[in-house]
Amino acid sequence: MELLQTLLFGLSLCADCFAVSVCSSVTLKQIRFGSVAKVAVSFAVIQTGLLLAGWAFGSLMVGYVERLAHIIGFLLLLYVGGSMCIEGFKGESEQRDLNGWKNVILGGIATSIDALAVGISLSMAGQVWGATLPEAISVFVCTTLSVVIGIPFGKKIGEKVGRIAEIAGGFVLIGIGISVLI
Repeated sequence: MELLQTLLFGLSLCADCFAVSVCSSVTLKQIRFGSVAKVAVSFAVIQTGLLLAGWAFGSLMVGYVERLAHIIGFLLLLYVGGSMCIEGFKGESEQRDLNGWKNVILGGIATSIDALAVGISLSMAGQVWGATLPEAISVFVCTTLSVVIGIPFGKKIGEKVGRIAEIAGGFVLIGIGISVLI
């Protein structure tokens, strides 16, 4: 069960990267292995890095807000998951140009703010480093695979699947938030 939960965690956080990859694949001049790998690894490193940075920040702050930590964690996950669901239902996926390092880095950061918030909420909920590391690995692997799959098949998959993935990821994060609160 723990492995499945870790996999679902990684999948939920990479949903926005997948959606951006699918929608933005049309901006790439050519879909070659090198350009796909550049975007995939960049998104994965940023996503995983912000998750861990959020966890570290939350660990430092938990002593100050220990009484409210579970509520703060729940609210952060509810906000992030709810935002993902709302954007998915509205169908307002932001299309990002993925040509050039600047655009890839900006796209990676924009799709990873939720990972920072989730990392903060996990540490404030009392999750230890040993439990966060497998989740970080899952986020890295799932994000890399989502971009590798999303870019080449973006034109075929279409915008609807990207929206469904974003909505599903949002509901998973809300579920994690509810479990933190309980």
